[in-house]
Amino acid sequence: MATTIVMPTLGLTMTEGSIESWYVQVGDTVNKGDIVADIGSEKLTGPVESPVDGVVLKLFAKEGDVLPIKEAMLIIGEAGESIEDEAAETGTDAGEGIGSGAAQETGEASTGASGPSTNVSTTGTPRPEGERIFATPLARKMASERGIDLSDVNGTGGNQRITRLDVERYVPSPAVQASSPVSQSVDAAVWGEGLSGMRKTIAQRMMRSVQTTAQVTNQRKVDVTRLMTFRQEIKAQVGEPLTKGEISINTLVTKAVILALKEHPSLNAWYHNGVHEVQEAVHIGMATDVENGLVVPVVMDADKLSLARLGQTITDVASQARQGTLAGNLYSGSTFTITNLGGSNIEYFTPIINLPEVAILGVGTLMDELVLDSDGDVVTRKQLPLSLTYDHQIIDGAPAAKFLETLSDLLNNPYKLIL
Repeated sequence: MATTIVMPTLGLTMTEGSIESWYVQVGDTVNKGDIVADIGSEKLTGPVESPVDGVVLKLFAKEGDVLPIKEAMLIIGEAGESIEDEAAETGTDAGEGIGSGAAQETGEASTGASGPSTNVSTTGTPRPEGERIFATPLARKMASERGIDLSDVNGTGGNQRITRLDVERYVPSPAVQASSPVSQSVDAAVWGEGLSGMRKTIAQRMMRSVQTTAQVTNQRKVDVTRLMTFRQEIKAQVGEPLTKGEISINTLVTKAVILALKEHPSLNAWYHNGVHEVQEAVHIGMATDVENGLVVPVVMDADKLSLARLGQTITDVASQARQGTLAGNLYSGSTFTITNLGGSNIEYFTPIINLPEVAILGVGTLMDELVLDSDGDVVTRKQLPLSLTYDHQIIDGAPAAKFLETLSDLLNNPYKLIL
């Protein structure tokens, strides 16, 4: 009995993964536990192991291809075993170990690494009225989402069945293109086209975020003069170097964010696949610059950490992310993200929401400003620019402004951070 290995689910928000490397070809003999491929997801790479002994009967993708989770990657079976020529859209999750059952007939055309892929044109040729249309469930779903009439799509699968690839490659006729508003929108299939590895993953995530959310950004400055005095007082009282970020600006802002989220839980939420969930736990994502792009390591249960422990954990996860040693489960599951460009002398910017979250905070560079005090005298104050981007589908302007007001109050009264 052949076993289908599918793209595994490695993280809470993972929807697809890329084939970074194949270590097998059709006809190769593999043993249970052998690594058959490396996949990339959430800006990481990880191995996929064979759950069984056998022979590689078919590959459904080539290196660089991106597959949705649960979609077939390869089939392993007995030498000479006959399998259907059509790829499975569902099968055994490689992340769960052993698969079972033969490949299911769905009509997906193979783009296996054992041979060059064929770019089959699926520009619509109208079918005779009343003719039965054969299509895989995934192809029907994709066509419905994109407003494509399946009768206009040429099927390349068995029995002229329409497959996912046929829908992705479909090019409407000029008349259809001119009349269809859907054709004017950005096609998700081309997000990240021409890019690879981490850069492609970042491009796809950013495009998905801006295409599926109503993002609005509120910006304001916060007077943190008392916060800076607070830091100096703690340093003087401790009497020893604080080298793990225990009371860094980033740590203090993060602590204030955690407390503000507790007061305004609507911003500590996920909106994914039409489901809105306010989260009780506070898991903070810390956007971190790495050599080839940007990653978001997560401080889990940040609301349960003391100020010092919070700072140490932020430093640790960021350092491990840059070194590539951070555990894979700490790249997903965040409920709110903070991104800090203060070190680059940026004041305000427009951060992009880290899906499935509904808000993200951007922190700018600390600056001195001359202002008038209550007596009309000119004094110097420390100001910190903040940029809050939120999904207006979920969060209205007033709640977002109240969140920033609470955050400002906490930073203006820093002793509240250690209560």
